[in-house]
Amino acid sequence: MTFIPSEAFKSISYPSRTVKRADRAIRCAPFQLHFFQTIRDNSVFLTTIASNSGVESGYTRSPVSELVAENSLLWLIQVGVLRREVDGQGITDSFRLTPLGRQLVEKWEQQGNSLPTASLCDRMGNTISRGFGLFS
Repeated sequence: MTFIPSEAFKSISYPSRTVKRADRAIRCAPFQLHFFQTIRDNSVFLTTIASNSGVESGYTRSPVSELVAENSLLWLIQVGVLRREVDGQGITDSFRLTPLGRQLVEKWEQQGNSLPTASLCDRMGNTISRGFGLFS
C-alpha cells in the first residue's frame, strides 16, 4: 500500500465549473461541515448519518431519513466530492472524501468553521442539475 501525503491532493487542479458544481452540491446537501471533516479521515456508515443519530453526531442539521441521506450522498458521489468505501467483499455503505472534497473542506476550514449557506438560486440550480442529470 502506498501512502500519499495530503500535499499531493492540493496539486490536483479541477476545472472551475467542476469546483463550482461540487461547492454548490455540498452547500445544498443536508450535512454539516463536521460530517465532511470526519469523512476526510474516517469512513462513516449510512446508519450513523440518518435519523437522530446524524443530528447527535453533528453530521446533519436536522434528522433525515436513510433514503434522503443516501440520495444526497449519491449526488455528492456524482459531482466528485465523495466515494464509497470498498472492502475485501466489495462496496460498503460507508463514505470518504475525494481529493476534490478535501480541497473544498480545507477552503471552508480556512474561511471559518461552517459551510456557507446556499442561496435560493443555488438550491434551484442544484435541484435542476440533480433532476435532469445536468452538470451545469
